[in-house]
Amino acid sequence: MTGAPVRVFPTPNAIGEEVAARLLNRIEQARVAGRSFLLGAPTGRSPKPVFTAMARRLASQPRDLSHVVFVMMDEYLVPDGGRLQYAPDDAPWSCHWFGREEIASQLNAKLAPKQQLRADSLWFPDPADPAAYDARIAEAGGIDYFLLASGATDGHVAFNPPGSPRDSGTRIIELSEETRRDNLKTFPAFGTLDAVPHHGVSVGVATITRSREAAMIAWGEGKRLTVARMRAAHGYESDWPATLIHECPNGKILCDEAAAQPA
Repeated sequence: MTGAPVRVFPTPNAIGEEVAARLLNRIEQARVAGRSFLLGAPTGRSPKPVFTAMARRLASQPRDLSHVVFVMMDEYLVPDGGRLQYAPDDAPWSCHWFGREEIASQLNAKLAPKQQLRADSLWFPDPADPAAYDARIAEAGGIDYFLLASGATDGHVAFNPPGSPRDSGTRIIELSEETRRDNLKTFPAFGTLDAVPHHGVSVGVATITRSREAAMIAWGEGKRLTVARMRAAHGYESDWPATLIHECPNGKILCDEAAAQPA
């Protein structure tokens, strides 16, 4: 099996410009064809250069995004009367907050109302029925493009920890300490490790690998280990979930020079 190709860019912003141009082209093709475009998306630092570049391009050349759906990867869960529910959507570390403020608000800023992402264009898995998310995605035609990011210390993708089965679907996951520590670095607003939730609802490995195209984005010195692990693999290795990129159709690894250095 041939592994996903690796492309090295000089900076995170260069990655963002490359992916933004590709995504906006794909989005326009879908519009012309009269169909929706499903974009799988993570939260956190890794995808920010992409969304920033998309917003800049849309400001100078507005395009219709009303047919775009963001299929968000996951959300933190907090206990509520013996069950788990979404984290507060006004918490700056919540995925709902990120989707609303870092994605929708930024991309819609310079678009006419009819061109903007719709209010219902941000999808999240429901902790009350996680498996329904995979069915909803399939019924909508599947994910066209999945932006991916990897945990620095254990290779988690979304909330999929080491040991996640290749055929895993959307489910509730107990977050490992490594994942929680990575997320504390990603969202300093947590303040302390104790404030990071212990559970999340997340797409599975199979949810991601069923997408038509995928890009794993890794930048900064802190991502050297995960880039090295992905480069050394040629297929999915469950002890490092980021290696799922090799199982994605048209998958590619996009990293900057800092992340491409030996770990």
